[in-house]
Amino acid sequence: MAAFPESTDLPADILYAGELEIRLEEGLVLATGQALTLSVREFELLCAMARRLGAIITREELYRTVWGGELRPGDRSVDVYVSKLRGKLEAALPDRRFIHTHPGFGYRFQPQPSRNVHMEATGS
Repeated sequence: MAAFPESTDLPADILYAGELEIRLEEGLVLATGQALTLSVREFELLCAMARRLGAIITREELYRTVWGGELRPGDRSVDVYVSKLRGKLEAALPDRRFIHTHPGFGYRFQPQPSRNVHMEATGS
């Protein structure tokens, strides 16, 4: 499976992360050329994370970026939407993991082979 280029010479309105193509102006996400069905919040969350590829982003920062306010104590909105988005990405590309949880810190968006694929490849 060919990965899309991860270069700074690409159009500013398109983000690439592994086999994902995120067309910002169109509100469209393609996984190996197939469109994903995402809600507006899921799309905004994906964009916020993909713009910070490889960096850990706190729940508070994600909430400010996507919801436009301050995260209230006990609010699990970010976690719920991250879970939904993670499920859709893994359903579309089961051999990849995109969203990684860092307990006590936040989330990191980085395409990597899933553990299941790694375990099958190594026979573990």
